[in-house]
Amino acid sequence: MISCILKTKSKVFLAFLLALVVSSGAFAQEQEKASEQAEVATKGVVPGATEGATTDATPAGDPAVISAGEALFKNNCAVCHSAGTDVIVGPGLQGVSDRRNEAWLIKWIKNSQALIQAGDPEAVAVYNEYNKQAMPSFAFSDDEVKAILAYVESGKGIVSTVVEGPEGTTPGENIGTEAIGAVGGYLDIILVVLIVVLIVLVVTLLLITSLLKNYLNKTRTLDEYDNEVVNQRFDFSKIYKSKAVRTLVVLIFVVVLIDLTIEETMGIGIQQGYQPKQPIAFSHKLHAGEHQINCNYCHTTVYKGKSASIPSANICMNCHSQIKTESPEIQKIYRAIERNRPIEWVRIHNLPDLAYFNHSQHTQVGGVECQTCHGPIEEMDVVYQYSPLTMGWCIDCHRETPLNTEGNEYYDNLVELHEESSKGAFTVSSNGGTECSKCHY
Repeated sequence: MISCILKTKSKVFLAFLLALVVSSGAFAQEQEKASEQAEVATKGVVPGATEGATTDATPAGDPAVISAGEALFKNNCAVCHSAGTDVIVGPGLQGVSDRRNEAWLIKWIKNSQALIQAGDPEAVAVYNEYNKQAMPSFAFSDDEVKAILAYVESGKGIVSTVVEGPEGTTPGENIGTEAIGAVGGYLDIILVVLIVVLIVLVVTLLLITSLLKNYLNKTRTLDEYDNEVVNQRFDFSKIYKSKAVRTLVVLIFVVVLIDLTIEETMGIGIQQGYQPKQPIAFSHKLHAGEHQINCNYCHTTVYKGKSASIPSANICMNCHSQIKTESPEIQKIYRAIERNRPIEWVRIHNLPDLAYFNHSQHTQVGGVECQTCHGPIEEMDVVYQYSPLTMGWCIDCHRETPLNTEGNEYYDNLVELHEESSKGAFTVSSNGGTECSKCHY
């Protein structure tokens, strides 16, 4: 009986720990639910839509043409123009087909300076209205210009930021936030009370156990076994003096030391996580993330060159001759131009000279997304090397990435031979992508 009482103490500790874990898990889940509900209450739900869903009106016109126009607009126009009424560098394009005829728009988009120099009244008026900011010329075909105009007319690119609330509320007003916050507060209180109650129960049981132990020692004559159980003490010296324990500790130390040595040795030359300070505080999160500027706008050779070029100061000036001109960081661009010196950006992603890598072969031919190698670049205020860029990492990608061979007769015989000898997908490795001479020659 005495031993059972004392054993109960250890069980109480286990029960207490289990209760803490369960309470913490429940607390985290409730907090997550509350935060999700609060987010919905704060941002609102678009009328006619369900939570987590967005509405997208079906645009009139050929969807293929509109889709092509969307790609052209985002890659070339979105830096300076919105598809709505907002003025970025140039005017918002909503309703532009009503204000100008199509033939004039085609001429203007292809070569605005030619129209201005020819004295076209409308072209000169637009040029003067927007601070004489020169619009770059575009080598678009007429069909491509019409596709861009179709995309703008569809209204697909207009982002609505105002959400009407229910009757009795104003647009954008938070609905239900107080109620959600109140529920979250009550849940917190309940969880805290439960934890306090558990602590009180454990302390109470420990006190009862101590009282029983003192009572038995003072009023009862205990036999040898019961006395040993009641007054047992744990001798730590037996543990650290044990040869088995010492041997185990030494083995663990040796294994950890070997593991750290191998890890550090294999990490020589790997710059994963490298995040140098740049001469100008350029934020990809702001430009590529919030403003959704296409990578190709600044890195002009990303789809057609061996490397993705570093943007020149002139590209920065396309926008920053008008935007944030007083910013200390933008002033650094002005000084570089005045001194006729390049901006000395610090290179982050750098492969050894013994390895051949062609950027366009991956982005244009292979269709590899920027994030595959560079990580969530659109979320980085300061860019860092996301991937290890090791030989093993590249080979694993070549072994796992299937090639898109549809509609390309070059691959027909290769795919047929591959299917005869293998049931797996036709990957880059199947096409010789892991041969040494592909990258080292």
